[in-house]
Amino acid sequence: MDVRALRYFVETVRLASFTQAANSLFVTQSTVSKMIRQLETELGTQLLIRQGHRALPTDTGRIVYERGRQILASMRALDGEVREAADLQRGRLEVGIPPMINLLFAPVVKAFRTRWPGLQLSLREASGQAVERLVSAGDLELGATILPIDAQGPLEAKRFGSFPILAVGQPDAPWAGRPTLTLAALRDQPLLLPAEDFALTRRLRQAFTDAGITPHVAAQSAHWDFLVSMAASGLGVALLPDPLVRRMKTRGLATARLVRPALHWEVGHIWMRDRYLSYAARAWLAICDEVLTGPRVGDNSRVNP
Repeated sequence: MDVRALRYFVETVRLASFTQAANSLFVTQSTVSKMIRQLETELGTQLLIRQGHRALPTDTGRIVYERGRQILASMRALDGEVREAADLQRGRLEVGIPPMINLLFAPVVKAFRTRWPGLQLSLREASGQAVERLVSAGDLELGATILPIDAQGPLEAKRFGSFPILAVGQPDAPWAGRPTLTLAALRDQPLLLPAEDFALTRRLRQAFTDAGITPHVAAQSAHWDFLVSMAASGLGVALLPDPLVRRMKTRGLATARLVRPALHWEVGHIWMRDRYLSYAARAWLAICDEVLTGPRVGDNSRVNP
């Protein structure tokens, strides 16, 4: 059904006049008559009768008039909602964020809610690999994880930060006082790593494999403060990103940046490749570009806010 024809019909019935409807719609009377005849042909029934200079609805015309008003009202509401979404006045966004990354996002959330108070934002905490699975399955539009991801997989990624990985140990550790520590120096050291489902652990295990080293993992935990506590107790060497270590009570503990190879905590956003990103998602990415700091090298995608 032609919505324009329906609009012309509803206006004609409302004003009970072809002439007044044409004036109201800023078209000719012949155009109004033609569109209503087209609507009658499509529905297979007469919708209007003329009584003198008045245009009155038939029984079926009254039905079309009432339903037509509802349809046109819905169309106006739809248009308004679409415009509000495009202007970021309304909408909803859920972002998946791993627990070890969430501390980076407090200023982002504040800036996002200040700038776009009409958007509903919720954060779903899950491990990096779990976030990747949720985005791949379509349960989340956007998420954050540790890079790199599988370049041949279904996900697109954009990095927003790169931070060194530090070793944390007791103050009397053999390497205490050194600013850097090679991966080879950890060959026989008991290691304290994040839980196995963490993307950082995946990155660390791959680095050890590439170096031909079999790591001796003494313990794992999903809580980074517990990893530091175990390191302080002498249970092993914790391997954690610099932003996390800086927020922990590590005074008096030995810390050193991993080198040869230099390992970095690469954090980025992920979404399904070639899938439409909502206005809210693009707004979130734009805010992250503004607020988050860190080296930006070789982003493999660009999203226009």
